[in-house]
Amino acid sequence: MRSAKLRRDSPAALFLRFVAVAFLLSLFCAYAQDSSGDNSLRTDRPEISLTVRNGAGEPITTAGTAKLLREGVPIGDAGLSHGRAFFGSLPFGDYTLIVEATGYKSTQRDLNLSVAMRYEVDTNLQLDAAPNGLAGAPAKPLLAPKAKEALDKSQKALSKNKLSEAEKYLAEAIQLAPSHPDVLYLQGVLFLKRENWVQAQSALEKAAQMDPSNGGAFSALGMAFADQGNYEAAVGPLEKSLQLDSGNWETRWVLGEAYYHRQQYDQAVTTSQRALTESKGKEPKIELLVARSLTAVGKYEDAAQTLRNFLKRYSDRPEAPTARRWLDGLASNGKIQSK
Repeated sequence: MRSAKLRRDSPAALFLRFVAVAFLLSLFCAYAQDSSGDNSLRTDRPEISLTVRNGAGEPITTAGTAKLLREGVPIGDAGLSHGRAFFGSLPFGDYTLIVEATGYKSTQRDLNLSVAMRYEVDTNLQLDAAPNGLAGAPAKPLLAPKAKEALDKSQKALSKNKLSEAEKYLAEAIQLAPSHPDVLYLQGVLFLKRENWVQAQSALEKAAQMDPSNGGAFSALGMAFADQGNYEAAVGPLEKSLQLDSGNWETRWVLGEAYYHRQQYDQAVTTSQRALTESKGKEPKIELLVARSLTAVGKYEDAAQTLRNFLKRYSDRPEAPTARRWLDGLASNGKIQSK
């Protein structure tokens, strides 16, 4: 007796095909559940994946801790590993995340965990510019005589703007003491001279962390941030530098620019005016910052007089047409009387 064959379009055949597809689908779902550890969005309870970055947006490498509080009560902490930490299987609710790292200001974030998912949290830390930043700082290591000799020669060449010669001697110092803060500081300054802002920032951040008493390193670091247009990050190191070395007019000039771009116009006025006084005419462009800052706070006549003084003394400088245009703009807008 021949076995019966089902027609492809018969109800029995269609039913068997449906069962087979359902079985394969159930296997796929089981596999997906087993593999859910690789999917950051599949979780039964909220999780936090934290990345802590420096001013350049890169994960920090220094030691640190992330503390998690729920309604003000600590519920856990985790050490930072290459700038990262993780908190898993958390109850729903409101949390405060506090991040602390060596050489940086602490910061905190308020989080609302209302969905069963992994929350990717990024936070940026600024270098510690607190007055007590020197507390507990490790002693600066001594330089070996040959390394110090090479570094001194590099500094002398740099002071004469002989960059190639300075780089040659610095290379010797780096070979002998690659992690010494003074070597890193000079390396950062040379990168600034070469307009390699990102490399300068990296070297100077390390120098400032290793030697928090070096006002020059903080000043140069702030300038590296400002040269990249990151005025928000520039303020802290520049203020720290002035706490350590109050006689640096160039630092005040850049800090005044940073205040201006952050719309802290009152601070920009006082800082730029002091930079102008301390510079003793070495950088006429500071007068233009003073004029901009005075205009921003509504002191139009003072701004106009500053621009007139600039044009009287420096009519042959490239900035003179800009000063003339600003002065004409104040007059045409009715802010000052035409003269």
